[in-house]
Amino acid sequence: MISSGTNEKVKHIVQLKEKARRRGEEGVYLVEGVRLFAELPEEDTREVYLTKEGEAQLNARGLGERLARFRQQGILEEVTDQVLAKMSDVVTPQGILAVAKRREYSVESILDRRPSPLFLLLEEIRDPGNLGTILRTSEAAGADAVILAGECADVYGPKTVRSTMGAIFRMPVIAVPDAAAFCEEMRGRGIKSYAAALDRDALVYTEADYLGGSILMIGNEANGLKKETIGAADRCIYIPMAGKTESLNASVSAAVLLYEAARCRRFQ
Repeated sequence: MISSGTNEKVKHIVQLKEKARRRGEEGVYLVEGVRLFAELPEEDTREVYLTKEGEAQLNARGLGERLARFRQQGILEEVTDQVLAKMSDVVTPQGILAVAKRREYSVESILDRRPSPLFLLLEEIRDPGNLGTILRTSEAAGADAVILAGECADVYGPKTVRSTMGAIFRMPVIAVPDAAAFCEEMRGRGIKSYAAALDRDALVYTEADYLGGSILMIGNEANGLKKETIGAADRCIYIPMAGKTESLNASVSAAVLLYEAARCRRFQ
C-alpha cells in the first residue's frame, strides 16, 4: 500500500493531473470516480489506484473480478485516503483513480465508416464544463465525431473528462488546426458545413438540410465563430430567441442543432 505523498508514482499522477503537456506526451488521461471507472474500457486502463472504501464500492457494483485481473497484471495499487486526496482533482474523492490510454481517431477512419457523417465542429471553446457536456450530448444525438479547431479547452483535462460522464470513452474527438481549411477539405468530399452565426442570408436552423454529410459549427463562448470560418461555411444558421436574450450557452446551442440534425436523419 502506498502511504507516502512523496512516492514517485504519486508524484507522477500529480503531474498528469496538473500538466496538459505531460498528459499529451504520454498519451494518457486521468479517470476518477466509481461511475466513470465502471465505464472505462479494460483495454484502455493503464494504472489503477484505490482505497479500501473505493474497493468496497466497486465490489458492490460487481467489479471485483475486474479488480482481480488488474492486480494480476500488476497495474493496481492500494493507497491511503490521504494519498488519494493528493492525487485527486476533486474535493471529495470516491476512492478510485485510474490512468487511461487515449484513443486516436482520424477523419479518414470516420469517413471510411460513414461516408455521410454528422460532425460537430467547435472553434476555441474554452470552458471545460461546456466541452465535456457537448461531448456527452454529441454521443446521445448520434454525432460521428467532434472536431476541435483552434485553442480549445483540453478535452483530456480532469474537469472535462468528468463532465463527459463517460462519453470520452466512446465519442471520437479529432483536433484540426484550422476550421476554415477543414470545411474546404470536407466540401471536396461532398460534406456541407453550417455555421451557427447571425448573417444576412442565415437560415433558421430548422430550415437547413442535414440529410447528407454535415458539419455543424459552433464558436467561442464570448466571440462566436471567426469571420474566416463563417466565410468558409456553405450556409449560416441561427436559433431564434424570444425576449431580450442575446445568445445561448455553447452547450445548449450544440444540443439544439445536433438534435435537429438527428431528427432530420431519423426520418430520412
